[in-house]
Amino acid sequence: MKLLITGAAGQLGSDLVTEVSRRGHEAVGVDIADMDITDPDSVHRVMDAVRPDAVIHCAAWTAVDAAEEPANLEKVRLVNADGTAHIAESCRDLGCKMMYLSTDYVFDGRGDTPWDPDCKTFAPLNVYGRTKLEGELAVSGLLSNYFIVRIAWVFGRHGANFVKTMLNIGKKRNRLTVVNDQIGTPTYTPDLARLLADMIETDQYGFYHATNEGGYISWYEFAKEIFSKAAALGFAEYEESRLTVLPVTTAEYGLSLAARPFNSRLDKSKLAACGFQPLPDWRDALARYLKELADAGEI
Repeated sequence: MKLLITGAAGQLGSDLVTEVSRRGHEAVGVDIADMDITDPDSVHRVMDAVRPDAVIHCAAWTAVDAAEEPANLEKVRLVNADGTAHIAESCRDLGCKMMYLSTDYVFDGRGDTPWDPDCKTFAPLNVYGRTKLEGELAVSGLLSNYFIVRIAWVFGRHGANFVKTMLNIGKKRNRLTVVNDQIGTPTYTPDLARLLADMIETDQYGFYHATNEGGYISWYEFAKEIFSKAAALGFAEYEESRLTVLPVTTAEYGLSLAARPFNSRLDKSKLAACGFQPLPDWRDALARYLKELADAGEI
């Protein structure tokens, strides 16, 4: 199978290129220098040249707060909404299937019930969520053979993420605060790449949610586990005797341009129901990730 993967230089895209290549598929990874998704001519030209069997669309504007700035509004929509529509149009014209990576931000984040993947009660709180939803609607409106996979709290080797941020801040301070009223589950990109490769090899189309297993936690609980596991690897700067982590509410923390959902719980039961192997426990994923960072001298 020939797979075109957008955002191939990013956190998830790079792991996907590695995973599908390992399976013997032909992976064509593209980033903005190769294909400008905001330009329909660029998209159609590359798609016509590659003629993939499937597209996994990872490229997106993901800077949630920056998306709220008036100067960026048009750019965000061009990338997340229009760019996704351009890819879906090319997939339709070529008769190939498409996978679109979306987000829990398409929901309003209220309550404490996990969001069902087939829920259509959309009410995004911010520009990022609204434009990702517009991308979802473009894919589902233009295609029949599609996967829309919502993910959350992503971390991996390539690019910035919460784990790296906490490790960097923890080195510089002996006291920090982390919000404890936003609840979800982390997602490790190598684990997610394995699942997405499993899915794209099938015709089990539809909407899915995918994060690691292990239950729902707050960002505060995630931070505490990051420091605990890093200390267990021998990094004394993260031990509780030196570093104090305090829980605060989102209102107390402040400083965000974009409203964040409090409830990022995603119901992933549809994965197993459709024959897919769920992702491992997030604690196991975090331990593997920190070991990888440590071995690379990045902690």
